[in-house]
Amino acid sequence: MPLYRDYSDEKATILLWKYDEKEELNQDTLVEEENGDKIKDYHPTKLKELLLIRKILKTVLPGHKILYDGRTPYLEPKDFEISITHSFPFAALAFSKNKIGIDIEPFNSKILKVQNKFLYPDQAEFIEKGKEVAYLTVIWSLKESLYKIHHSNYWSLKKHYEVKPFDLDFPFNIMCRVHDERVSDLFKARVEFFDNYCFTIVD
Repeated sequence: MPLYRDYSDEKATILLWKYDEKEELNQDTLVEEENGDKIKDYHPTKLKELLLIRKILKTVLPGHKILYDGRTPYLEPKDFEISITHSFPFAALAFSKNKIGIDIEPFNSKILKVQNKFLYPDQAEFIEKGKEVAYLTVIWSLKESLYKIHHSNYWSLKKHYEVKPFDLDFPFNIMCRVHDERVSDLFKARVEFFDNYCFTIVD
């Protein structure tokens, strides 16, 4: 059984699967006809991630399919909001009556070199010394989850998406904000850890 974690709560169904070489991922039965051209040049690993997402969907909502508005996925019929994320060998699907954003990221020290692209120095004062990689990865992932809920082609993860101070030992009810000159929307988030990954949920 490829189900790795079930993070569902009273507001949303959130399922994380892990690829198993024994798992049957039949492209002909899992991929929507509308997405046939979209995936024809996919790298084999990227294709497996997509197929895993479809396998989750067929398991819990067999009468639905995932289509795209540009790069943004949506569910058809449109009776739920969805969010998808993957980082091989993991893939996750969330659906809810309300907007939801999820993201999965591996912990990698390379994030230290790019932190200035998504974080202002004065927004990082709460980061504990010696735990920079963990904190930065969580912040990046939270901003990715926020973007999936509240996105604009004119916004940047650095300028318009803010993660309030939090503690890695209790990564729940983390306050996040999306804002510009006219908008200031607050969200609550939670973070789950497993293996060498973090998984963020904003709803």
